Amino acid sequence: MPTYEYRCDACGHTLEEFQSITAAPLKKCPACGRSRLQRLIGTGAGVLFRGSGFYETDYRSESYKKAAEAERKPATAEAAAKSPEKSAENKATASAPARQAAPPKAKKKVG
Repeated sequence: MPTYEYRCDACGHTLEEFQSITAAPLKKCPACGRSRLQRLIGTGAGVLFRGSGFYETDYRSESYKKAAEAERKPATAEAAAKSPEKSAENKATASAPARQAAPPKAKKKVG
């Protein structure tokens, strides 16, 4: 629920009121009692992130980013080194003719 700011046109009193979006605007000034309150158009509330957890999990330091990048590079280099071997194996098996298993020989009955 948002906080709305009001100002009385009669006496100049300002106040903030925590209201639902669907609630009707206030009309009566609590200071002078006249029905001259006007809801002001505000800039909205700023977002405040408090505590250490937000920074640590969402906005990492440059040293952390560099260390993470350094860990990623060897892993991708290893994968690239392994992929030519696998592709050579795949080509060899793909070019070889498919061998079909011979049908089993019938056993002779003794007796």
